[in-house]
This record gives sequence, structure tokens and C-alpha cells, in this order.
Amino acid sequence: MGNRLNGRVAIVSGGGRGIGREVALWLARDGAKIVVNDVGAALDGTGDSGTPADQVVNEIIDEGGMAVASYDSVAEYDSAERIVSTAIENFGQIDILCHPAGILRDRMIFNMTEEEWDAVLQVHLYGAFNMVRNVVPHMVDKKYGRIVLFSSGSGLGASGQANYAAAKEGMVGFTRAVSKELSPHGIMVNAVYPGGSTRMTDSIPQSTTDLRKTQRAQTSQNVPQFSSDPPPEYRDPANNAPKVVYLCSEAADGITGQVFGTSGWELSLYSPRHVVRSIHKNEPWSLEELEKLIPISLGKDLINPSPAE
Repeated sequence: MGNRLNGRVAIVSGGGRGIGREVALWLARDGAKIVVNDVGAALDGTGDSGTPADQVVNEIIDEGGMAVASYDSVAEYDSAERIVSTAIENFGQIDILCHPAGILRDRMIFNMTEEEWDAVLQVHLYGAFNMVRNVVPHMVDKKYGRIVLFSSGSGLGASGQANYAAAKEGMVGFTRAVSKELSPHGIMVNAVYPGGSTRMTDSIPQSTTDLRKTQRAQTSQNVPQFSSDPPPEYRDPANNAPKVVYLCSEAADGITGQVFGTSGWELSLYSPRHVVRSIHKNEPWSLEELEKLIPISLGKDLINPSPAE
């Protein structure tokens, strides 16, 4: 495909399946040496197997690239350190980190257990910290780095995914904070909202899928919409890979602290949070004043979920 990443070394967490696999393959095809990290767990994070990581490593080698497998978990700090050590020991450096690794424990909040909450945050959000914290010293030394964290549109609100949404939107705040710290060192940090037909998305309830369609219609007016269901190839997880690889390349220098939608055939830039309306007075508010003013100012386009009888 190219040589844009010749001489670069990349870690791809969750690289044995789905979107992570496609990203690992695309990075390798453009010249990067890859650490394919995957514990080989089931969708809920249980179990382990080296097979998924090994298969991707073999694919990369068969195509003439260089890759090694890592089976350590991103969810624990010391384990994440071993993943980074695998890159240093085999290739002598680390230039790129992609963190798609994730699990699902979908449950309505009134049924969710503490363990289901903790497990999802541990892999997604703690995993992001564990990996970034361990790669950053190596990148700072070289004054170069590319970090792409895989968030999700579910962070905008998805029924039955309070744990997943919290972890993924937390990753956006993490991205924006860390990007400011690392930009002076030549390290670009961005988040993506990926998409595609994977074992993870195939397990999502239809109600959540319908909600996401509604959200896209409400928040992505500038994105071309299909008049009917898109063709199957639109949902190919490989569609995310070239956009992610771009963010991992030297061409993306100066692009940092951003959130990109990479699902399908479009590439979307999401706006940061900003104030859309404000009310002000030169002394403290009373509840009576707020009751009168908010419905015709801040709340004029909002639907009250509990309207007065």
C-alpha cells in the first residue's frame, strides 16, 4: 500500500479481531512494525486465547510485514507495561498506540451489578490510562508519537450501556486533557468514534441500534444519509482503518485533542462541548425566577420528561 510508516512501531490493543485487526493490518501494509495485542477473550471479557493475535501476526508476516503477538491485558497497569515492553524488546521503540480493545456488559442501570460496571471501565477507560501512561515516556524521549483512542458514539447516550457510555465518553475527556500535555513533545492524541459490523455490534440490542440512528439523524445533518439501509460493505470494519492510519502518520502533525467519526465511508469531525445558551443577572437567582425564565430561554427546545399535570 505504501511506506508512510516505515521505521515506525505500533501497538494495537484488541488487534486480534474486528476493527482492531483491520487497523493492525493497514498499519503494517504502510510499513509499521506491529505489536498485535489481544487476550483472546469472549465479548464479556472472560477467558483467554492466543489464537486471534497469532492469526493477525501470521497474516502480517505472510504479507511481508513484521509483527509480534502480545496476550497481556490492558486492564491492569503492570500488564499494560508488559505490552509496551514487548514493543521495546522486539523493535527498540514505540511510535504509535491504537487502543480499540474493549468488552461489553450491557444491562439497564437498575439491573447492572458493580462488577459489570467495573469490568467495562477497567478495560476501556483504565486501559486507556494504562497504555498511554506506559508508552508516553518512550514517545517523549523521541519527541514524537501518535495516540488514537477508540471511543464510541454510545457516549452520547445509549440505553442499556451506562457503563460502556461512561467509559467511552470519559475517554474523550482524557483525550482532550492529555493532548494539551503532550502536544509540546510532538505527540498527537485523538479519539475516534468507530463503527462496523463486528461481534461487538452484532450483540447490541435493536433498541440501542435504533437510538443511534436517531442520534445520527439529529447530530450529523452534514453527513450524507442513505434513503434506505446502506449496503453491507458500508458496515465493513475495514472502513475505519485508513482514517485511523492517517491519524497515526506524520501527515497528521498538529491534529490533536479531536474526536473523529470513522464509521462507514464518511469521516466526521465532532465539535467540542461549548455553551449554546446562557442567562445572566447581576445578583443570585431565585427558584421562582428560574421557573419562569428557563422554559422560554435555556429550555425552549428541550422536552420536559416530567411535565406538570
